[in-house]
Amino acid sequence: MRTGPRSSKAARPDVPARIIARLRPICLGLPEAHEEAAWVGVRWRIRRNTFAHVLMIDSGWPPAYAKAAATEGSACVLTFRSLLPGVDDDAFRKPPFFKPVWWPDIAGIFLDGDTDWTDVAKLVTASYRLLAPKTLTQASKPPSS
Repeated sequence: MRTGPRSSKAARPDVPARIIARLRPICLGLPEAHEEAAWVGVRWRIRRNTFAHVLMIDSGWPPAYAKAAATEGSACVLTFRSLLPGVDDDAFRKPPFFKPVWWPDIAGIFLDGDTDWTDVAKLVTASYRLLAPKTLTQASKPPSS
């Protein structure tokens, strides 16, 4: 029985394997992208820049994500970069999206049974294209509609 704060990573839920299996080919299909364990969850990077980060929120942990997503329960979320919040600040404030505050161009989406994986692929590719060197973005065409 747990009586205090979570003290070990082992006590935290992992991102479901089926979610990783959906995200991995999208992210690793982009030029020079690589996957690594993040401080929580899994992230995909282009060089030193994170363009996609998936993690589980559970019982208010991690607090910054739970607050940003306005959830105390359990949820799987993906954060990514987008220029849209700078153009339309409310664009990512309606479900299934949420708007973290730590970067002006960061946005998040809840991943669940209703997730539109075509949209996720477009969002992740756009995030990559914002952070990747221009020589690589020319090699990564956005997914067609």
